[in-house]
Amino acid sequence: MPKAAGGFAVTLSGVSADFETGLKDVTGKLTQVESVMDLETLRAQVADLEQQASDPSLWDDPESGQKVTSQLSYRQAELRKVTELRQRLDDLAVLHELAKDEGDAASVTEAEQDLAQLAKEVDLLEVRTLLSGEYDDRNAVVTIRSEAGGVDAADWAEMLLRMYLRWAERHDYPTDVYDISYAEEAGIKSATFKVTAPYVYGTLSVEQGTHRLVRISPFDNQSRRQTSFAHVEVMPEVEEVDHIDIPEKDIRVDVYRSSGPGGQSVNTTDSAVRLTHIPTGVVVSCQNEKSQLQNKVAAMKVLQAKLLQRQKEQDRAELDALKDGGSSWGNQMRSYVLHPYQMVKDLRTEFEVGNPSAVLDGDIDGFLESGIRWRKQSMDANS
Repeated sequence: MPKAAGGFAVTLSGVSADFETGLKDVTGKLTQVESVMDLETLRAQVADLEQQASDPSLWDDPESGQKVTSQLSYRQAELRKVTELRQRLDDLAVLHELAKDEGDAASVTEAEQDLAQLAKEVDLLEVRTLLSGEYDDRNAVVTIRSEAGGVDAADWAEMLLRMYLRWAERHDYPTDVYDISYAEEAGIKSATFKVTAPYVYGTLSVEQGTHRLVRISPFDNQSRRQTSFAHVEVMPEVEEVDHIDIPEKDIRVDVYRSSGPGGQSVNTTDSAVRLTHIPTGVVVSCQNEKSQLQNKVAAMKVLQAKLLQRQKEQDRAELDALKDGGSSWGNQMRSYVLHPYQMVKDLRTEFEVGNPSAVLDGDIDGFLESGIRWRKQSMDANS
């Protein structure tokens, strides 16, 4: 670790500074985070949710019960995270001072390393405070579609589906796959799934756009390089307060048998449901539930989310946060290159990593963080 005159050095956000200066910077940033999070209000929310969770009648409505317990778990974790960071930071200042007084070089070095780790954790927590959009605190409904590239594009769409599901798994976020349309040879034509966690829509919304893959095609017998495209659409889950009214006459309902890869039947009854919104032409499908009724309910939620997005685009056209393919987001938002070199690069933020395998295994937090910061800076510049 590099040293600076008069003290031991630690690198924070790419800037070399002595320990005391670094500690002051991290402490100041954490104080700002605590102010934005409003810890007193957060504690009051936890107390209120704990009271609701202790009510025996809560589970009379399972959906409401699940929502309360999920919110309670998240807010408890949020409060615990920020209070633990504060305690660790306070302890670190004391430990570093003692180690320096005693001339314990090993402990001083350890304190510097701990400060660097704390800086990263505070930065991640700070990103959460940037999610202040109208729907940012909601669950996310994500649709992935293969685009140009034939069988490679279908395979690429399936790789993206795995990437997002692995990301959710890393964070212990529950997922629910509503529908997968398999391609004939390999991969998928499209998939729609929900991720359940507070602020997950705000987090994943920066993933919306076209994702580009460059690689040696595993489907080309001449091993030629292939460029494939897949589109990611991210929507907030609709809640009762949204008042999305869809008259029955505006919906066409088709039922069919669920199928697996290559058209293989996985259900002997017509339980899968396809809904078509006649006025707009929006089509959604669901086949993951066991009954036709359950699939219809799930498909209706996705349809409502899509129509909510369209409505908000029309009502607030100047905002690109929910807009599919808006000028601020652009069509191509990220490139994944596996050949002739290894790199994943966000075309908006310039954030890049040289380990595509880790990214495709769900390690996308760096891209999410840089995307959220970029969006906030873009909004501030345009306000």
